[in-house]
This record gives sequence, C-alpha cells and structure tokens, in this order.
Amino acid sequence: MTRGKRTQTKQLEVRLLREGIVESTHQVQATICDHRGRILSVAGDADTATFVRSALKPFQALTVTTTGILEQYNLTDIDLAVICSSHQGTIEQARQVFHVLWRCDIDSSRLQCPTPLEKNSPLQHNCSGKHAGMLAICQQRNWPMESYLEMKHPVQQLIISKVAELLAMPAPEFIGARDDCGAPTYLLQLSQMATLYAKLASGNSLDLERIVRAMTYHPEMVAGNGHFDTELIRLTSGELVSKSGAEGVQCIGRVGEGMGLAIKVNDGAKRAKYAVAIHLLTQMGWISPNIAETLAENYMLLSNVKRLEVVGEMSI
Repeated sequence: MTRGKRTQTKQLEVRLLREGIVESTHQVQATICDHRGRILSVAGDADTATFVRSALKPFQALTVTTTGILEQYNLTDIDLAVICSSHQGTIEQARQVFHVLWRCDIDSSRLQCPTPLEKNSPLQHNCSGKHAGMLAICQQRNWPMESYLEMKHPVQQLIISKVAELLAMPAPEFIGARDDCGAPTYLLQLSQMATLYAKLASGNSLDLERIVRAMTYHPEMVAGNGHFDTELIRLTSGELVSKSGAEGVQCIGRVGEGMGLAIKVNDGAKRAKYAVAIHLLTQMGWISPNIAETLAENYMLLSNVKRLEVVGEMSI
C-alpha cells in the first residue's frame, strides 16, 4: 500500500450539546484513500488499527461472486445484498436469508449465528445473511458445515485470501478474532479499510461491481428502513455505498470515483460515527446540502433539547 508523507493529524471531535451546552464528547479518526491505497486525507492517525467488524461483509461476499455460487444456485442481486447486510431481522429480511439457504438446499438449522433476544430464529440475526453465504460456499465445495466458523476452515481461508489479494498482503499477516456472531473478523488499519472501500467503489472489478450493484439496488436489505446505511444509499441514488461496523466503525465508498472513507470512533459510539460521516461527506462534496440536512435531522438532532456537532476537518 502506498502512503503519503503525512498520516497523522488532529482528530475530529463530536460534541453532544444539551440546549447548546456541551455535555459529552467523542474523539474520532478518519481516513480517505484511493483505490491504489494512497492516503488523500486524514484526521487522526491513518495507521490506527481496529477490528473492521461488519464493514468487512462486502468483501466476505467476494467468495460468493467469484465462485459461481450466484449462477449455480440461481441467486439474485437481492440475495447478494442480504449476504452483505447487517439487517434488522424483519420478516422480509429473514425470508430473504431463508431463500438463499433454500436455493442452496441448506437447512436453516446449519446457521451458527445466535438467535437474537426476543427473536425466534437465527435467521433474524443481523449477520445471518453473511453466514448463509459462507454455508453456500461449503455446499458448493463439499466442505464441512459444522466447523465453518473456525479460522482455519477453508471458507474462512478463502475469505481472508480475497482480502489479502485486494490489499497486496500475505494472508497469514492478518490478525483475526471472533466477531459477536462467531465468524472471524480482522484487525485492519484505517487506511486499509478506506482502500478496500475505494476498490469496492472503483468499478475496476466485475465481482466487486456486482456487490455494489446489489447493495445500491436493494438498500433496504443492507440495514433496514430508517437505518444509516440504507438511507445514505437511497438518498444518494447509489452514488455512495455504505456499511457500518460495530464499535464506531463506518466505511463509505464513492461509486465510480475509486475513493473510500473509513471512520473510527475511539470510544465506539454509534451516534458519533454517523455525525462524522455526515460532516465529512458534506465537506468533501460527496452529498448535497439537501441530503446533508435530511441526514442531520435524522442522526444529529437527537431530540428537541439534544443535538450533535462535529468540530474539525481532515488534512491533506
């Protein structure tokens, strides 16, 4: 990966204001890279490493688009979208995950993601689509399904090999740990996350382009109505592809431009990452003032007495 001379600058600050008075603050780091891995802008340290969490899902889905799974089992773009998703467990979303498994002749009991509290099935877990995609690979390759979440399982090795190829790094160098759903996630630098999303949005790979098309044509599957990823994709008519991760991770790619943005809130606050995303997307001209205003009303105006503001800019 090519790095610029400056990778560390002042961090961004998100302030929670109660009737205009600062009550809480969050420190946030962000990096923008192009599809060649060059750092274009940074706030904080571009080399900061954190677990990518669910922002990895579009790249885990590469094992589906590169192996003929979609064609072999007659899966569609909406199926691919739910494989990339962190959905809300609605009836429609759970049914779509079931459809993936049904098409691949896999019983839903094979899912090893947990059943969420106050839900009835692991199909309603927000990672069930990702798990269904992993099981589809196992079905195609005749790999064991009972151990598909283990780091050394062939499907997990295939996933990390795809990520390693995109980042031009040896797969064994990546540090992995179990995500909350049981599947491996990986420790990545912000610059690496931004590069992945720049590559996702660049249009230089047919396999990645199909993932972008699925997510932007079916944003309701990516998160859900009223949730940030879905609403950002909708409001920009697919000009941006967006995927959240837990613990304050947010990644966004500018489709067709080959640029990616990665955000990390140091204390993991969800509200802060959305505020920073809106702030930076507006500064960079990736969203219009009207879209920024709509997003701010939903994600920065928390009540009639509380709102978020972001202080700071990225440096070149």
